[in-house]
Amino acid sequence: MSTDQPDPDAPAGDEDTSALLFGKWETEGIEYSDVSTERYIKVTPIANTMGRHADKQFKKSEISIVERLINRLMQTDENTGKKQLATRITREAFDIIHDRTGENPIQILVGAVENSAPREETVRLKYGGISVPQAVDVSPQRRVDQALKFIAEGVLSDSFKSDTDAASALASQLMGAANNDVGTYAVDQKEEKERVAAAAR
Repeated sequence: MSTDQPDPDAPAGDEDTSALLFGKWETEGIEYSDVSTERYIKVTPIANTMGRHADKQFKKSEISIVERLINRLMQTDENTGKKQLATRITREAFDIIHDRTGENPIQILVGAVENSAPREETVRLKYGGISVPQAVDVSPQRRVDQALKFIAEGVLSDSFKSDTDAASALASQLMGAANNDVGTYAVDQKEEKERVAAAAR
């Protein structure tokens, strides 16, 4: 008896059935070098959850790090609420990163966030009316928040009133941060925070 008939339960041919971010980038197999922030850097093929995380505290750590970056890029006076524009900038930046490095831009983003996340910062404590700086450890979720903030600020500083467009500025920030380049705004801000905290120990 012939067994050449296809199995109806088997996947069809050689087609890739996994979802891709922006229809291009694989979200599986991303490597993490920082164990503390790994659970807060979620990678999914969905770049817009339409605010489904907003009803619960700390739910933001469950949405894609790419969408969180897009949301951060919107938090400026000129780009507030322009999610389609921020998404287009991110998509173009990912294309630039891939053209320059040949790597998965999602992996570059994850490395950039890990390298831009400060481990220490300072708070001010009052002792009898005297304000004293005190170094404290930064929680993993705040570390990721701070890294995204630094990256977005770096993009703004590089592209505002400049010949550099936002996509190129974002690509440069991500590649520099992924390489732990201190000349990158995000890494420089992280080093500055940790330097101030070290002096306040």
